[in-house]
Amino acid sequence: MSADPPDSSFVRRHVLLAVKLSVSIVLLVVLFSRIEVGRLWATARLASMPWLLVALGIFGFNVLAATWRWHLLLGAQHVPVRIRSLLASYLTANFFNNFLPSNIGGDVVRITDTARPAGSKTLATTVVLVDRLLGLMALVLVAALGATAAVRLHPAAAAPIWPVWLWAGFLLGAAASAPAVFAPDGFGRLLRPLTVFHPEWVGTRIETLTGALARFRDQPSALARCFGGALVVQATLVVFYFAVADALHLDVSFSDLAVVVPISFVVQMLPVSVNGFGVREATFSFYFTKIGQPIESALLVSLVAQALIMLFSLTGAAVYIWRTRHHYRA
Repeated sequence: MSADPPDSSFVRRHVLLAVKLSVSIVLLVVLFSRIEVGRLWATARLASMPWLLVALGIFGFNVLAATWRWHLLLGAQHVPVRIRSLLASYLTANFFNNFLPSNIGGDVVRITDTARPAGSKTLATTVVLVDRLLGLMALVLVAALGATAAVRLHPAAAAPIWPVWLWAGFLLGAAASAPAVFAPDGFGRLLRPLTVFHPEWVGTRIETLTGALARFRDQPSALARCFGGALVVQATLVVFYFAVADALHLDVSFSDLAVVVPISFVVQMLPVSVNGFGVREATFSFYFTKIGQPIESALLVSLVAQALIMLFSLTGAAVYIWRTRHHYRA
């Protein structure tokens, strides 16, 4: 009796994971081959513990600000969810994002947790996608502001990234996304050809999507506050990395971190590595060498900051265990 052939999707997932793992390992091996690991460890051991604790506190504030932004978006859709519940969901999602080999696992948690109060998984997904989009635009804007300030620190010819590129990216992103919010009916018509696959199922979801976008359009002040919250979240991330760099006694300007930190987060969104490992460190190393900083400094800032983020995300594991037990008892 022959064994059943493996499911094609199962094989595809594992092949993709193997490719991502290979990319992360190869990039890290190449980077570590170019430094003295002993000196890296010696510098890490001299890190200021009080400043690392300050950095953890800053990241905690970052999570609170991100949760508040999500709460505002749900409020604009008239979805009543207590912010305490959203914080528990966000912490759990943060844990999944950092400890699962995927950068969308956390979004699945957030969508699942808000689908019932929203009355629609499509509506919950739309809110999370808008949240992601606002965060991405804020990342690019913070990077553009940082690059503009960093020009004063570096000669124009040696500027690692020209500000005009980032400003152009921000404006193009805003121009591309604006029609979806300000003309949702037209955006819905653009999606209508998709109904050829399943007219009723796809059509219903397009209606839910356009209805959600129309409610966002009718509450511009809510969207403006959410974008302001997104800027606070992304700026806080830069402050967090600045505290980490200070704890490691590294001489890196805030303006330079305001450029490389947002760009590293954008790069991590590409599904080419395991949780951004390797590509994040390569991004920091590229930028740091351009501004005359050693690769050791780049790796220290990137890896220590990520270690703190993963340490903080363990609070999400505790929340997940508590929720699971509470649900089982219920």
